[in-house]
Amino acid sequence: MKHISILALQDATMTSIDGSLQLFSRINDFLRYKGQPPFYKIEVVGLGAQTSLNGALYTINADKTIADVTKTDLVIIPIICGDFPKTLKSNEAFCEWVSHQYQQGAEIASLCVGSFFLASTGLLDGRKCATHWAAKNDFELMFPSVRLMEDVIITDENGIYTSGGTYSYLNLLLYIIEKHLGRDMAVLASKMFEIDIERKTQHQFLIFMGQKNHDDQEVLKAQQYIEDNPDKRFTIDEVSRKFGIGRRTFERRFKKSTGNSLLEYIQRVKVEATKKQLESGSKTINEVIFDIGYNDINAFRKVFRKYTGMSPVNYRKKYQQ
Repeated sequence: MKHISILALQDATMTSIDGSLQLFSRINDFLRYKGQPPFYKIEVVGLGAQTSLNGALYTINADKTIADVTKTDLVIIPIICGDFPKTLKSNEAFCEWVSHQYQQGAEIASLCVGSFFLASTGLLDGRKCATHWAAKNDFELMFPSVRLMEDVIITDENGIYTSGGTYSYLNLLLYIIEKHLGRDMAVLASKMFEIDIERKTQHQFLIFMGQKNHDDQEVLKAQQYIEDNPDKRFTIDEVSRKFGIGRRTFERRFKKSTGNSLLEYIQRVKVEATKKQLESGSKTINEVIFDIGYNDINAFRKVFRKYTGMSPVNYRKKYQQ
């Protein structure tokens, strides 16, 4: 039997705590139906007997405190919300316990932006990590030593698991169940909970938000210029000349400040503009592509798929009313 400790972190979301509890509990039920013993012992573990969640909207009763749990097999770090630096400060007391459990052989799984807490323990340094796409900029600023993977919804590295945005944590839990009990059990859980077990990427959900938390004024102006003119046919040389800086120097500064090359930034702004037109407009796909400044339709289709994981046709089918 594997012991699971679901952490009752300050500012955690009730849905991620209860969702984890429910999914693993139902696995035990499935096993009982087959005449087999339960595989998981699931406990909510806190700093004290009770923890207030969601600005005291909920109170959760812990089964045990971290002082009571000397060894566990899997630690679940739930989704946290609010101001990340403040939340991490209020949960510092968990850090040493989590690190100690990992050193003793426990697996660690962080759900969505629970990755901020996991990164604060130092266990993610030099490792891959997934988190919600909307938290990408903040995460990279706070934890530059972590290898953030923007496109995936699951990472698995040396017994440490992370997941992408919000409810994709359910895919991570299915992934862990499959590792523990096999594909058949994971498929059964996916059917009973109606979770798309094959979802692998966040691309189709991502909304590009340029990194602007930096002090390079010329780069900030260039970002705004590109975003204000999504239909303009840019060249790298033209943008560099507009701000009076040599191309190589400007490209280096742009990449350092935003995390994207100039070309990537231009492409991503154009893809976002295209997505909005595909969601609500009536123009043909070729007309939309011409409108955002591309003459080569096939080239843009490749760019669009690169950043969304879908063709423009399939994107329109999925998201247009």
